[in-house]
Amino acid sequence: MFYVSWEAFHRATKELAHQLLDKKYDAIVAVSRGGLVPAAILARELNIRVVDSICVASYEHDKQGSLSVLKDASLPDSTSLLIVDDLVDTGETAKALREHFPKACFVTVYAKPQGKPLVDHYVTDIEQDTWIQLPWDMELAYSAPLAEK
Repeated sequence: MFYVSWEAFHRATKELAHQLLDKKYDAIVAVSRGGLVPAAILARELNIRVVDSICVASYEHDKQGSLSVLKDASLPDSTSLLIVDDLVDTGETAKALREHFPKACFVTVYAKPQGKPLVDHYVTDIEQDTWIQLPWDMELAYSAPLAEK
């Protein structure tokens, strides 16, 4: 397991924004749901006002399943797109998105070896067999002092 705090995720996403400063993008397409938070951060840091989403399902909690598009993004073909997801794992979602948006720049915060060749930019390498616990999937909870246990 690899646990990510809100602060660490925000810091890593801002690092991703630094990598993207050399090119202008007209719009961001967030891959829902994991790409929604980094897309919002990148939209702010890169001053991009047009943000849409493509809703793709490939996981059910901790099990990978078949890929299905639940909602497509609706942007003009001429738009310079930045496709944003939290993580590239096996690369199945990235392959489908590359086919769907062939001219777009595809970025993720985290990349595993199988999917890494499919992204244009990422921040952190993660081992293929490591499960990432992202902050929106966890809750803070009180922990009793050791003396009280």
